[in-house]
Amino acid sequence: MPKPRNNLPSETGHDTRHLRTTTNHCFGCGPDNPEGLRLNFVLDEANQSFVCHFKLSSRYVGPPGHAHGGIIATVLDEAMGKANKLRHVIALTKEMTVEYLRPVPLGKPLIAEGRNKRVRGRAHVNVAEIRNAKGEVLARSRGTFIAIDPVKMFEKYLGKKNTGGQWRFVREVKEK
Repeated sequence: MPKPRNNLPSETGHDTRHLRTTTNHCFGCGPDNPEGLRLNFVLDEANQSFVCHFKLSSRYVGPPGHAHGGIIATVLDEAMGKANKLRHVIALTKEMTVEYLRPVPLGKPLIAEGRNKRVRGRAHVNVAEIRNAKGEVLARSRGTFIAIDPVKMFEKYLGKKNTGGQWRFVREVKEK
């Protein structure tokens, strides 16, 4: 697992500086979910954003040759969700809007990027976009995420088989 750089979060899954998961079955980014998108976001330190280079297979078809709108929304939600790692929080989507600007092609190189816009209390407002290889914005979103304590919120699921281990957290010891 990558170590945080410059006090920024790990680049994998839903981990933060103080919280690590043992497995990740998330549909969007989970490497342990064989049915998922398996998006791999990396930190762009210069732009303070999380970026993913990916291609969508024909499995995600909506209009002929193009991605289904729900899959596009899922990619944007993942990108915005990763931006919460910049503030070392786990936050759940409260609401999001998607602007579909151009059809998103299947089987072509795409880039998703998410960043923080502002924070007010537990509410984190983030933005994201999907671009093609030419840099044209195909879809963009804005979402509000509410910071939570995942152990407290999902305590009744910890270690249960039906969660696929997704919420088995291992707390890191804070450095003195």
